[in-house]
Amino acid sequence: MRRFMTSSVDVGRRTITEDMLIRRLAIGESAMCRTCGCGSDATTVRRLAADTEGVAQAREEIHSHDPDQGHRQSHRHLHDHSHPASDDDHSTLDLEARVLAKNDALAMKNRAWFAAREILALNLASSPGSGKTTILERTIAELNSVFPLYVIEGDQATTCDGERIRAAGAAVVQVNTGSGCHLDALMTANSVAALNPEFGSIVLIENVGNLVCPALFDLGEHAKCLIFSVTEGEDKLLKYPRMFMASDLVIINKIDLALHVDFNREQALANIRSVNQDTEVIFLSARSGEGLDMWCNWLRHQMKIIRGGNSIAGERVYLKQHEEIYRSELSANIVRARFWNEMHACCRRGGIRRPIA
Repeated sequence: MRRFMTSSVDVGRRTITEDMLIRRLAIGESAMCRTCGCGSDATTVRRLAADTEGVAQAREEIHSHDPDQGHRQSHRHLHDHSHPASDDDHSTLDLEARVLAKNDALAMKNRAWFAAREILALNLASSPGSGKTTILERTIAELNSVFPLYVIEGDQATTCDGERIRAAGAAVVQVNTGSGCHLDALMTANSVAALNPEFGSIVLIENVGNLVCPALFDLGEHAKCLIFSVTEGEDKLLKYPRMFMASDLVIINKIDLALHVDFNREQALANIRSVNQDTEVIFLSARSGEGLDMWCNWLRHQMKIIRGGNSIAGERVYLKQHEEIYRSELSANIVRARFWNEMHACCRRGGIRRPIA
């Protein structure tokens, strides 16, 4: 059994320098976002098999604060005190932009790898408890005999969901992110290497339950699928618009409970359209199976697109047209969220699915 490990990097204000971060990224370490506080614990990637389990040993990221931060003791990165504002805030923002740019560069490689092998990779995002894992279990039961299915399970801790997926009959890798609140392109690459999905398969990536950071970190997927349940309310998407704007498909789950929680379907659709007019919407109940056929048909349609060569052709066009501008913007260190959004909109108009999150 091959062993894989990714480790997190503190990108806080004074913990490491920009050169240190870029050097660590260059040797394969995974960068987490500073603003959400994740990145203190090492990430573990576990391939769950029927008879054996390959476990990558986790390691703690230890650092020492500078004397001007008020203490000298070495400890884990995660801490409950705040750092005073400083004049280098703009440098921190530039550094965060470079981290996102590095992730997007790795995601481009992931996407090209998937496209060349006609693999449909989907990034499933939601808040905790929306029913992602149950939907995956029902999907495996319906389609495992039609398409080879592989699953990457992202959670901060435990292998509970990974064990459920394994019991359902699909090959699975469990990624534990520690205090990290999302998966990134490097974790995805390592997980795919452990899974080794076959040509023409489907890779379902269940991201960590969170509606904030997964919207920013591209994994190299063909499409982002957002799942939220009727118990979360019709205004959920208005509270987390970035995640809904980044989604190609919205699945509204637990519709069997709609009457019990006074869920207004028309209002939910209106809210979705006010944020993202292009996304597709599916209502289903993972418990009863209602609407599951629409989800499975959507997957079949996406596989036809992949097998028809559109994804590969689109990837080549994207790489050719945007590599030069991507490199120039990165070297100038002025990569911004607006830049990536404009790139994404441009590629969507050209018919390319999810080039950049």
